[in-house]
Amino acid sequence: MTMLRLRPRTLAAKLGTVGALLMAVALGSIALTLWVAWQLEGGAAAVNEAGRLRMQGWRMAQAVSAGDWARVQPLAMQFDDSLALLRAGDPARPLFVPTDETTRRAFTQVQQHWLTLRADWLRGNGPPGGLMVAAEAEALMAGIDGLVNGIESRLSRWTALLTLSQLLLMGLAIAAGITLLYTVHLFIFRPLAALKEGLAAVEQGNLAARIEVAARDEFGLLGEGFNRMAARLADSYGNLERKVAEKTETLSAERERLAVLYEASRFVVQAPTMQALAEGFARRMRQAGRADAALLRWNDAAEGQFVLLASDAVPAGMLALEQCLAHGLCHCGPPALQSSRIITIAPAGPRGPHCRAFGFAHVLTVPVRLLDQVLGEVDLLYRGALPERTPGDQALVESLASHLASGMEGLRGTALEREAAVSEERSLLARELHDSIAQALAFMKIQIKLLRGALQRGDGARTDEIVQELDQGVRESMADVRELLLHFRTRAQGDDIVAALKTTLKKFQHQTGLATHIDVQGHGVPLAPDVQVQALHVVQEALSNVRKHAGAAQVWLTVQQHPRWRIEVRDDGRGFEPRAKAADETHVGLRIMRERAAGVGAEVDVRSAAGAGTRVVLQWPEAQAQTQALAAA
Repeated sequence: MTMLRLRPRTLAAKLGTVGALLMAVALGSIALTLWVAWQLEGGAAAVNEAGRLRMQGWRMAQAVSAGDWARVQPLAMQFDDSLALLRAGDPARPLFVPTDETTRRAFTQVQQHWLTLRADWLRGNGPPGGLMVAAEAEALMAGIDGLVNGIESRLSRWTALLTLSQLLLMGLAIAAGITLLYTVHLFIFRPLAALKEGLAAVEQGNLAARIEVAARDEFGLLGEGFNRMAARLADSYGNLERKVAEKTETLSAERERLAVLYEASRFVVQAPTMQALAEGFARRMRQAGRADAALLRWNDAAEGQFVLLASDAVPAGMLALEQCLAHGLCHCGPPALQSSRIITIAPAGPRGPHCRAFGFAHVLTVPVRLLDQVLGEVDLLYRGALPERTPGDQALVESLASHLASGMEGLRGTALEREAAVSEERSLLARELHDSIAQALAFMKIQIKLLRGALQRGDGARTDEIVQELDQGVRESMADVRELLLHFRTRAQGDDIVAALKTTLKKFQHQTGLATHIDVQGHGVPLAPDVQVQALHVVQEALSNVRKHAGAAQVWLTVQQHPRWRIEVRDDGRGFEPRAKAADETHVGLRIMRERAAGVGAEVDVRSAAGAGTRVVLQWPEAQAQTQALAAA
């Protein structure tokens, strides 16, 4: 026999059932109230329309008595429309005559009486007697009054019914509130109180506290879950001390590992040389791996060998034998080794007895990787059994190797940057020498050759002329050297290129005796340091051209910072024709300025005319100026 199990009544179902019953009763009472109110509204509109009939009837009686037949016909039609409205009703307003027998009979009498009067009042040609018309109107009004009384009687009954329904709604609201309160107390508050007592007991340490489950609803399931939770808490409490001790030990080990990694990161930043970095990490990795000794080898891929870079606690005799080992020899891993591994050292044999000879039995090899490139290898040597290793210990050693690789690459990158900086300075110096002093020396070499010819010919006048030209060339070369030294010594201080420009202009005035003026306009975001250096060199080259070729009395320097950087050097000298194709020193200087400007995204505009001075403008396009400002920030 199959047993059917009924599903337990949930809390939602219980509350839903009670709520649905109360809702049904409430909706029925509201519907009854609305229907009664509709009836009252329609009857009241019918009473108003009947009052309009009385007014229209009296007006028509007055018109008939006065013989005003022009008014009688429209008034009769209005009376007919009002009767038709009362007879058919108007649900949209609403307006309708009650359907009880008394009211319908009174309405029928009014209709019949009106039909009789209508025919009499509209039939005559002259005014009928006033007394007769008044009597007939009185009879018609009496019928209308009877109709109104019938409607009002019916409305009185509906009003009493409405009052009764409102009283019922009030009683229903009170009963619903009481029912809901009791339902909430029975199904919610009482189970909640039991749960609260159980939680209080557990909070006080009574893990044996249980809740009696009286129903299979949500609170019943919650009570069962509470009982299971209490049982598990009681079971877990016995092992809590052991678990706390284990967790404390784990956290302590993790804290120690983090301290080691922090110290390694700090050491990477402070290590001055590659050798110091290697020796420091060899010691730290030996301590982290709890090894007896450590070897740090550099992978020389070109020669196919490992070169000993640093060691810690390794016997001196073993170091002499481990300076350089070929790939794959002894315990050294191949260059493609991507993960650490433990090697048990075999007895002494032809492949290298070094480790076993010095008492080491195991080796932990850890590759030093940077991305996919193996930079080297760390060998941790153990004399006895390997210490117990956890995944955290393994991760610590590999993280230290990763820090070592980053540090080595950082030192290498710093060295390359220094080399590039030195190379750039040398290239700059070479270019300056080539574009200035080298040309002067080449000129003097030609003059010396001409001098020898003049001496051989005994041409004294030509000899004196060439000597004067050589003397002038030497003085110009010395001036170029001083100016070159000035260029290399003058640098922008931080983000303030304006101060460097003022210093340059001041030294120019001291050397040449020319009057100088500077005008700084606006405030803007400073240029990037490398851009400032090139801008400063362009200004210095422009001033050098003024000194050599302009024959000027005054020089003006204008610096505009907003909305874009613009630097202008202007003189009142003799000027020149910018489009002339002569390959003289002036054009070489202009080429140098344009090359420098193009290197930092700027452009140089030279404007000059014979006898009108020269204007050199260094400026950046607006978009490029914004980019330079962001780089400086």
